[in-house]
Amino acid sequence: MRCGISPERRRTLQRAGALIGLSVALGACSMAPEAIVTGGVPDDYRLRHPIAITEANRSIVVFVGHGRGGLTASQRDDVAGLARTWVREGTGAVVADVPVDTPNAKAASMSFGEIRSVLAAGGVPSQGITLHHYHPADPQAFAPIRLSYTKIAATAGPCGLWPEDLGPNINNPAYNENKPYYNFGCASQRNLAAMIDNPSDLVQPRSETPAYTIRRSEGFEKYRKGEPTATQYPDAEKAKLSDTGK
Repeated sequence: MRCGISPERRRTLQRAGALIGLSVALGACSMAPEAIVTGGVPDDYRLRHPIAITEANRSIVVFVGHGRGGLTASQRDDVAGLARTWVREGTGAVVADVPVDTPNAKAASMSFGEIRSVLAAGGVPSQGITLHHYHPADPQAFAPIRLSYTKIAATAGPCGLWPEDLGPNINNPAYNENKPYYNFGCASQRNLAAMIDNPSDLVQPRSETPAYTIRRSEGFEKYRKGEPTATQYPDAEKAKLSDTGK
């Protein structure tokens, strides 16, 4: 009796071996990393020093002497300016901190009456003004009137943090891995946050304003007639420099 493997059996084993090898190869591919990250890729300063939207205080100080019971012209301008900005950006009442039991307490109380009138004239309602009396640490000290309110503001920082050495150091991973130092970009983020007029612009776009219908209709009419749609400025030639000397 002859012992052996038939050709059909041999082909079946070969197919099974091929399938096993393919599955092993695919399994090895799935274990490979999805991305290769090297030490030369810098950290994003926007993630390290993000700009946060929060509430902050806007305040001014009104200095009142003991012998004066009113506001100067520049002080009235300061209070009127505070009222205008409160109407635009205020999120809380205008708080007036007025000193008591000080040499200028009587004058400060009289000045607050004028401050209230200026704020009301600027658009701050009476219920939007809160009076607080305070006692300074030194009763004989010169105590001013403080006006403040809360608003939405963009902030970043604090800056000036140096947790690691900037120079070559074996214990400095930022230097050894060619990454920016920790404080990098903090000042730029802080300055950007300070320059933003409306902090909500960082989160969402503003609503669109209505289209200028007159200008749009004029442009469509010129386009329909085949005329140039650009605006013509007849006085543009007058703004050119003289051709003398050419």
